[in-house]
Amino acid sequence: MVKPSFKLDLPQKRTTSVIFASPHSGRNYPRSFLRKSVLDAQAIRSSEDAFVDLLFADVPNFGAPFLCAQMPRAFVDLNRNSDELDPALIDGVRLAGYNPRVTSGLGVIPRVVSNGRAIYRGKISKMDAEMRLCNHWHPYHTMLKDLISESHALFGEAILVDCHSMPHEALDSVSRAGKPRADIVLGDRFGTAANREIVDRIEASFVSAGLKVVRNAPFAGAFTAQYYGRPANGQHVVQIEMDRSLYMNEQRITPNDNFQSFQALIGSVARDISQIGAEKLPLAAE
Repeated sequence: MVKPSFKLDLPQKRTTSVIFASPHSGRNYPRSFLRKSVLDAQAIRSSEDAFVDLLFADVPNFGAPFLCAQMPRAFVDLNRNSDELDPALIDGVRLAGYNPRVTSGLGVIPRVVSNGRAIYRGKISKMDAEMRLCNHWHPYHTMLKDLISESHALFGEAILVDCHSMPHEALDSVSRAGKPRADIVLGDRFGTAANREIVDRIEASFVSAGLKVVRNAPFAGAFTAQYYGRPANGQHVVQIEMDRSLYMNEQRITPNDNFQSFQALIGSVARDISQIGAEKLPLAAE
């Protein structure tokens, strides 16, 4: 039996144009996949956005839907295009032009996890890759498109908040000596994926909660922001990256002592973000 691709938590009533999604927090690892991997069960989780789904679990209470991947990123990456296939991993595939994500092993079917550690000993079949796309990538994105269309129909626009986490050391290369280290990175692909007013409001929500925010460095937004972000058409995408050390032990992949308080803080931020799509759009009440 095919495992579920995603979990969709809906509010009793949609009252905002905002949609929350977590494409990398899935932790339903197929046994057949784990048997093929050279990594142990702990190491293979290193690329997972662990517990992000729990941090944002309250968003349906704020009138917004929450779409969460169930399958892990190491198995199929929902924040990549379905054609980002890696010839170094998938038998019978040719590289169609230079793609730095694919070349580094981070295509739609990843070849590596964090720190470039190989998942497999050799290659997988093209049929295996196509089945993962058919069973999981396409259903997730079909649902995401439906949610965006529904927001347009109800409110005249859609605001997608794509929720991610980042290793604490991810900001080492961009942090300046003597300057406060950022807790949150907002990615709007340098203004091409969302209107500045919306990104300003989202940033203000995090800052009001006491978190330090930077934009687009080192994460400007990947496939989801690039593909769905169409500000001229009233379709906005903002990617959120949170420092994992704020709420989890990165080595053990377990919540830390600050998890509950950080979860409450993110809940208040999510409530404020949801209001962005309600305040601007009075038709939401109709």
